[in-house]
Amino acid sequence: MSNDKYCFGVDIGGTTIKLAVLSTEGEIIKKWEIPTNKNERGKYIASDINEAIEAARSELNIHKSNILGIGVGAPGFINTKTGFIYVAVNIGWEDYDFGNELSELSGYSVWVDNDANLAALGENWLGAGNGAENVIAVTLGTGVGGGIIANGQIISGANGMAAEIGHMTVIPHGGAPCNCGKSGCLETEASATAIVRKAKEVLAASPDSSLNKAKDLTAKDVFQAAAAHDSAANKVLDSVTDTLGLAIANLAIAVNPNKIIIGGGVSKAGAQLLTPLKETFQLYALPRTIKACTFEIAELGNDAGVIGGAYLVKENL
Repeated sequence: MSNDKYCFGVDIGGTTIKLAVLSTEGEIIKKWEIPTNKNERGKYIASDINEAIEAARSELNIHKSNILGIGVGAPGFINTKTGFIYVAVNIGWEDYDFGNELSELSGYSVWVDNDANLAALGENWLGAGNGAENVIAVTLGTGVGGGIIANGQIISGANGMAAEIGHMTVIPHGGAPCNCGKSGCLETEASATAIVRKAKEVLAASPDSSLNKAKDLTAKDVFQAAAAHDSAANKVLDSVTDTLGLAIANLAIAVNPNKIIIGGGVSKAGAQLLTPLKETFQLYALPRTIKACTFEIAELGNDAGVIGGAYLVKENL
């Protein structure tokens, strides 16, 4: 290939690792996945990523000097200044100097951030954010992730803990336990996992609900039942959107966003989620904050993380 410069984006998930080679303009040259090897507390993941990157670089005939670096997203608590991962429960990492290890293996500069932060950066660069200066991005999946962009910069905080939206306390007493060690976190009330748990709780008193017929109940089942006017399903989603809308309204007081982007698997519900969520947000938010921002469904899907990884490299040079 030519002397153009390229970035690698990596998005580490509990099942698969997504990788991509991107140009500095955001064109995806190649994207692929490898399995996440969680054996021995994830000790092979850095070397697996390095091997995958080197194979792609060789295949594309890109000289090492044309690679600007690697941007990595991981699910966990991360010191974004050093790439040190305090804990990533779904992977098995704890007190792991991942960024330096991958840099030593690959010979490239490596930047590491929370996967939700990278999704926010990706969406704002090439997706629903459209380069907005102030953004709240919320990822609703197995858990709840968040990324906040303020005055054009991703907010990391003193030690990388900023925008851990999923761990805002929304049930002060008697909430469900969270894998962070607390209870009553937003993640326990608004994630896909939470929707299923809350539906099962409601079903005990709802023998006529169509959800009783589901073999392996999913959040998608709950949305479909709600669309068919199932009262138990609607009760669950009303609770979810009320709690989530209140949390976002309170965040908006601090951030004053131009855009609020909702992503993750739950966001595939589209208007069925967004319409009541906006209504709840408007109920709780400061009026002038409401006027400044729009709600958007994320556009990049599974590519948001790797695109954000490339952006992280580009912006740190």
